[in-house]
Amino acid sequence: MEMRIDSGVLTDAVAWAARVLPARSPMPVLGGLLLEAAGGRLRVSGLDHEASARVEVEADTGVEGRALVLGRRLLDICKVLPHGPVELAVEGARLAVTSGGARFGLSLLPLDDYPAAPALPEVRGLVDGDAFAAAVGQVAVAAGRDDSLPVLTGIRLALDGSTMTVAATDRYRYAVRTLEWYPDFGAGAPDAATSPEPGEPGDTADVVVPARRLTEIARSLAGGGPARLALDSGSIGFESGGLRTTTRLLDGRLPRHDKLFALGDHALAVTERAPLTEAVKRVAVVAEGDSPVQLTFTGSGVHLQAGYEDDVASQRLPGSLGGADSMTVAFNPGYLLDALTSLDAPEVRFHLLGPGQRALLTDAEDPAHRHLLMSVKPLV
Repeated sequence: MEMRIDSGVLTDAVAWAARVLPARSPMPVLGGLLLEAAGGRLRVSGLDHEASARVEVEADTGVEGRALVLGRRLLDICKVLPHGPVELAVEGARLAVTSGGARFGLSLLPLDDYPAAPALPEVRGLVDGDAFAAAVGQVAVAAGRDDSLPVLTGIRLALDGSTMTVAATDRYRYAVRTLEWYPDFGAGAPDAATSPEPGEPGDTADVVVPARRLTEIARSLAGGGPARLALDSGSIGFESGGLRTTTRLLDGRLPRHDKLFALGDHALAVTERAPLTEAVKRVAVVAEGDSPVQLTFTGSGVHLQAGYEDDVASQRLPGSLGGADSMTVAFNPGYLLDALTSLDAPEVRFHLLGPGQRALLTDAEDPAHRHLLMSVKPLV
């Protein structure tokens, strides 16, 4: 194998594929990246027992061939290469990487021991890459981090007709975002340059995808136009341009959010989101550990308070309250900040039941995005 490629293109391709490599594996070849040069293209592939990634980029392929090398070592080399063209060539039992005056040699791993990459599941439709990336980013902050409850470390992906629901919860908060997608674009699906129309209602699906994996995938799809979504009973896959990736699904289901989000009679407080976000950061400097930030809403504004005894902080902001004369609630400051920063509109709306009860945060410009928080006992 001999080829020539731009250093930036090579680095991006290797970095994309290397994301799925396991930190440790009883099979050393799973730490490898497979490089395949043919027909003016370089394909870089990586996999482990849970996920796979493949990317194709343009390259000047002088001699076609394949090489398997340690992926993280190759990525480290790519990061320090001079800008400009890079030459890769198999020389005996190693891969030579040359750029400018720099030259590296990487030992080849045995190709015969490398497992075949999993096939892409059945393509179920298309989703806009930018909209999907935004939706996943908005809900991922609510995904759990406790591996003892694996299903809560995932993001729910539900398909119902032309509506996709993306949701996550760690039991203390619940974020939900709905968006439009385009079902039934299997064989003959339009390419990334096409703007498809929403399809007729198709099959429903309700799965849970590891949050870390899905977040990485979604970020890579941003800016790439429509992406193909593929799904079967055990895995999910995405394909956009030269990118293709699969990852396993988590067992189980997230608790349904429908009843949680139905608040009934409640108070509605409205204030500007950016000033409130800065105020929460400001007063939270005196909040130790999970000490809450208290918000007291009235018809004329909101009063923030944090801390105990002599170590206290407070700030007042303009705002409004309807459905009650006043309402005091308190939240974990980290959870509150996650919710506020995931919203986009200038104003944030607090749908409030009362102290110690659930509260729903929304904005007027994007009612499809909702973030539920459990309030805690207010400060004494």
